[in-house]
Amino acid sequence: MPSATSRPVPRLALWAGVVCVLAVAAAVVSFVRGSWLGVVWILMAGVSSNMAWFYLRKAKAERAARGEDAAAG
Repeated sequence: MPSATSRPVPRLALWAGVVCVLAVAAAVVSFVRGSWLGVVWILMAGVSSNMAWFYLRKAKAERAARGEDAAAG
């Protein structure tokens, strides 16, 4: 049973983080092989990183709103 301080990571944030890590790895491999395609992977890593932060902040805001609602009611 999860404790009261346990906060599961939202699934979309988790997947966006995984995509970010894989995109960085692909960029490194591309640049090591001398391909400029790594630039595209870096851009994808940036977008997925922003998505991960967005979903984490959204979940945090939703938890805070639920906490305020429970305290008020």
